[in-house]
Amino acid sequence: MISIDGKQIGIVSIDKALVAARENDLDLVEVAPNADPPVCRIMDYGKLRYEKAKREKGKSRSSHLKEIKLRPLTAEHDVGVKIRNIRKFLGNGHKVRVSMIFRGREISHTDIGFNLLQEIIKKVEDIGVVEVPPKMQERDISMLIVPK
Repeated sequence: MISIDGKQIGIVSIDKALVAARENDLDLVEVAPNADPPVCRIMDYGKLRYEKAKREKGKSRSSHLKEIKLRPLTAEHDVGVKIRNIRKFLGNGHKVRVSMIFRGREISHTDIGFNLLQEIIKKVEDIGVVEVPPKMQERDISMLIVPK
């Protein structure tokens, strides 16, 4: 058994361990069930679960999906700004969806959109990988880039 301060007490019967835990208003938690004899610790089990959930939540938060929207006639400098944002998002561990939106008669020039997306892929290939390649969906082309 391990005490509240982390010191090893030694081999104790279950009844004595439970009494010691109740005296301190804490729980008796089995830490290593496969050990011989099993190792238990006096601790606050609710606090342990809370901290574990907090760590798990922090891990899952790191992979949010960010979206960058472009048009076929977006100026070269503006595309550079978008690429810089994509690189920043990928560096932070986020996935990035890049969407090329067509309005009106622009839909007849989808080749411009595909070429622009290929250019973006070449400029971010050192930091990201294309998970979903560019594909046409109704009036827009989209692709998904994930960090390496």
